[in-house]
Amino acid sequence: MNMSGYISFDGTMTRYPSRRSVAYGKNGMVCTSQTLAAQAGLDILKKGGNAVDAAIATAISLTVLEPPSNGIGSDLFALIWYHGKHYGLNGSGPAPLKLTREAVLEKIAKTNGSMAVETGTGKIASLSASAMPDKGWETVTVPGAPASWKEMHRKFGASDFEDLFDAAIRYAEEGYPLQPICSRLWKKNAPKVMELEGKLYAPVQEQFFQNKKMEPGALMKLPEMGKTLRELAKTGCRSFYEGNIAREITDFAKKTGGYITEEDLRSYRPEWVEPISLDYRGYQVCEIPPNSHGLVVLMTLNILRHMELAGKEDPETIHKQLEAMKIGYTDGKMYIADPRYMKADVQYFLSDAYGSKRAAEIGNEAILPRPVDLNCGGTVYLCTADREGNMVSLIQSHFQNFGSKLAVPGTGILLNNRGNNFSLDPRRDNCLAPGKKPYHTIIPGFLMKDGEAVGPFGVMGAFMQPQGQVQVVNNLIDFSLNPQEALDAPRWQWIGGKTVEVEAAFDKETVAELRRRGHDVKVMENFTSFGRGQIILRQPEGVYAAATEPRADGVVAAW
Repeated sequence: MNMSGYISFDGTMTRYPSRRSVAYGKNGMVCTSQTLAAQAGLDILKKGGNAVDAAIATAISLTVLEPPSNGIGSDLFALIWYHGKHYGLNGSGPAPLKLTREAVLEKIAKTNGSMAVETGTGKIASLSASAMPDKGWETVTVPGAPASWKEMHRKFGASDFEDLFDAAIRYAEEGYPLQPICSRLWKKNAPKVMELEGKLYAPVQEQFFQNKKMEPGALMKLPEMGKTLRELAKTGCRSFYEGNIAREITDFAKKTGGYITEEDLRSYRPEWVEPISLDYRGYQVCEIPPNSHGLVVLMTLNILRHMELAGKEDPETIHKQLEAMKIGYTDGKMYIADPRYMKADVQYFLSDAYGSKRAAEIGNEAILPRPVDLNCGGTVYLCTADREGNMVSLIQSHFQNFGSKLAVPGTGILLNNRGNNFSLDPRRDNCLAPGKKPYHTIIPGFLMKDGEAVGPFGVMGAFMQPQGQVQVVNNLIDFSLNPQEALDAPRWQWIGGKTVEVEAAFDKETVAELRRRGHDVKVMENFTSFGRGQIILRQPEGVYAAATEPRADGVVAAW
């Protein structure tokens, strides 16, 4: 590990096969999961825009270019390094004021003939004791992305705001060729969406699936989105919250049993927040505070910093990572919530007392962790950088692929299903309540050292995100991998209980040793659930080094 203020590495590829090597640039960079989106951001930089402008243009383009993962009705979180200061933006939205726990339980009873709250199924999400639906109006929270684009620009933007929509509008109206991974996700979801019945789901079928070619390279046009984006550009996104678009959203809700109202939209504002951080082996790892579960990353690293980690391939190292991750996630799912409702103290989870206590509980065998006793102690990611040293780490998502499966008629607006992460257990801080924000899975990351920016990083993918981030941080800092190797390296993910999924490239002897330690290891051929990440790191002499995920259609656009 290098302690000079930079993360040093050899840019040649040596340990993990990839089609990519580390990319370098000086005047600016944009990294994301979609080639055309990265170019849209780079074009803004070349026209005199800054890293924030580039991030906004890229995020807007991604709503058109990757609808399975995000859309105009998404949420957004961002960490921004601007002129030597660090800022956090929470662009997640609350539950509508008419959406109550009782209303959801009544809907579940009508649908399933039961008022049961515990489901006991699914991956890590089941730890929330939530029987929340995964689609429909009960899952829709107030979308925060459009307001967040405007708020970021208001505070830091240098370009004309309307210009940031140009590429996205062109892609929507003139069409764009589908990239392979996006094509794969789109086709995978087609049967699930097309089998939904009723007028509630007809708009998403009509706008995103019917008469659409979903093969790689097929030309995809989304004219409804183009019309909406033109309106958002013209009105500075205010029309989404009070204006023509707001009326279209609320009219759809009124006609189909939705909960979102004019008041919900009109009163929404994104929040500037103070990033939280943990010192990890000389570097500061920064995250958005709750209701985001970036705290899970820091809790896990807090445990690991009290332990010695050997090489990346060492089974004992992976065992320690897994056990720390399980503990961090278990505590996070129990205690993270909208900060107005969260009883636990965030600083306790960042303390040596917490890290050492939980590290001492890790032995040689896989365990089933319990939450710490506090009395005892389909997402897109992008990062940008400009010639002035400003950098942005931004993640935008409507949670599951195609969100709530609701699209506002004639607009191309896919509504998120972020409310699926609420609990219906009244004992939980994260229990659904009107006007409350849910536990949130999207987490932009950022590395610093001695108060100076090192660079943005992130790994998208719902409950894989903290797991991917921890592995990337370990790869960079503990194992001295270069940024591309840090993303290429085979990944694991804990999915609940003692069950662990690993990618097919995992060493067979390592898998065997993990099984001997009590882990139920499943080797997966499908790589799409193991996250998709991007990294930009500041280097000496004003140079940036960047890497993009081989599990996505990503690219580093450098200038």
